[in-house]
Amino acid sequence: MATDDVAQLADSLAKTQVVEGGGELSYKGKGLKLDNAESVEDIVKEIKEFQGLQALRLEGNTIGVEAAQAIAKALEDKSDLQYCYWSDMFTGRLRPEIPPALNSLGAAIMTSGAHLRVLDLSDNAFGPDGVKGIEKLLKSSACHTLQELRLNNCGMGIGGGKILAAALTECHKQSSAQGAPLRLKVFIAGRNRLENDGATALAQAFQLMGSLEEIHMPQNGINHPGITALANALQHNPQLRVVNLNDNTFTKKGAIAMAQALKNLRNVQVINFGDCLVRSEGAMAIADILVDGLPILKELNLSFGEITEDGALKVAQALEHKTQLEKLDLNGNCLGEDGCSSLKEIMENMNMGDLLGSLSDDEGEPEDDEEEDDEDEEDEDEGEEDAEEEEEEEEEEEEDENRVNQMTPPPSEPRPPDVSSFLSFPSPDKLLRLGAKRALLIEQQVDVDDAFKTAEAFLKISSVYKDQDEEVKTAVLDSVDGILRKAFSSPSFSTFHFISSLLIMLGLLKSEEKVKPMRVVAGHLQALEHAVQQDYFPQEHIGVLDAFMSRHTQACESCAGARDSLKSTLQRIRP
Repeated sequence: MATDDVAQLADSLAKTQVVEGGGELSYKGKGLKLDNAESVEDIVKEIKEFQGLQALRLEGNTIGVEAAQAIAKALEDKSDLQYCYWSDMFTGRLRPEIPPALNSLGAAIMTSGAHLRVLDLSDNAFGPDGVKGIEKLLKSSACHTLQELRLNNCGMGIGGGKILAAALTECHKQSSAQGAPLRLKVFIAGRNRLENDGATALAQAFQLMGSLEEIHMPQNGINHPGITALANALQHNPQLRVVNLNDNTFTKKGAIAMAQALKNLRNVQVINFGDCLVRSEGAMAIADILVDGLPILKELNLSFGEITEDGALKVAQALEHKTQLEKLDLNGNCLGEDGCSSLKEIMENMNMGDLLGSLSDDEGEPEDDEEEDDEDEEDEDEGEEDAEEEEEEEEEEEEDENRVNQMTPPPSEPRPPDVSSFLSFPSPDKLLRLGAKRALLIEQQVDVDDAFKTAEAFLKISSVYKDQDEEVKTAVLDSVDGILRKAFSSPSFSTFHFISSLLIMLGLLKSEEKVKPMRVVAGHLQALEHAVQQDYFPQEHIGVLDAFMSRHTQACESCAGARDSLKSTLQRIRP
């Protein structure tokens, strides 16, 4: 996700409603480690003594089960509570601790008779089990009045998305039966790996409610089936003002479906489809509805979407009468030097030159045959999506890709694949064709807050390592450095879980969750040898790796030379 997109989402997350009468009690950002009842005695006392408590801020602390239970007890008679700002309050906690803590807090709110307006649990990385921890609360009458639900970066996954959708549906059903249906206005759930099934389940809930004004679901691995489901749901939300689906994968089908959904929505002000691979046909479909639709549009982001000059110019021309427009972002597309000049000229002729964002990351004009092959490539992408959904084994996925390639002869000069294609079926050629910004693109695709996903991505990237090919070697190591540096720099990242996952996938450690080990290749160990010598790598795990590499296991026998080299390095740098 681009920096300004992160800023946009952060800004939306940061917005808070003014609590009338000053009924807010805040412990925001104090960095308190609250493990037990004794550690929260002062907080509990303040909550109990606070008359007319409307908002409680606990974000930026770390709260254990016993501490949560004590705080919950103090909330049981706080019937005026409306705003729960509880993001980032489980840093360093084990995942099994989070659901009971959430259950306690939720039960207290239900007992109190409070009616919530805002529930913010972003940046808690609690996974599907965490959603179960708030399931009862979301279904209860306490949430019949809920207007904003913020669950950004919680690692919900498909399962959590389905649980959440079912809870919102039930809440709407129960509230409707009482004559005051749930009217959720703001939904934020970026970076949750919802994928198509999770997005489709939520789309059904959105369609049922019909009250959304803002929807933020960036970076969720959603492809065109999920995008189409969301598009169908958005049509039933006439008050929609902000649509942020940045860094998902529309392709032509999803973009056209979304364009049709936007056609009759008259209140939309902000559209963020950056990094969504809308392509030229999708951009043209959006341009068609811009001519007469979206009358109060302020911001349009179609950056990094493989849009060519024709598509970009048509979008610009369609904005001529958008008097409230403040920003158009078409950076990172495939306009070429002439296309960029033409786009600037059109915008200037409409007295909108200052509204056009930077074009500094333009990818250049595509080859003549690349645009013709868009449809064939999309068919191949769909084949890969089907393979991922239907086959769980890596070998079967590779067979599916081979079958797709046999059905669709490759063009003489194929387009660069997207990152998801490389990570699904890694090859040196695909990595190189991601271009000079491959490391950044991979960083944006991989959920580096998830240690297992990060370890998996590391092994997929390193699997294409070639010691004798300097270009491939550099591309692999740059990409590995990018994701690991970002992951290890995060205070919430579990380095222990990363090392454990790595060892499990290499077949060096037995898993209780039936994770199938990968076939170890020399590149895995060579890239790891590089990584352990970098300043970002946690030194406390060097000894663990050395111990496992010193074992004589069958997993690494096929690449004994790389294993011995890694062992030697580990022993040399071991603290």
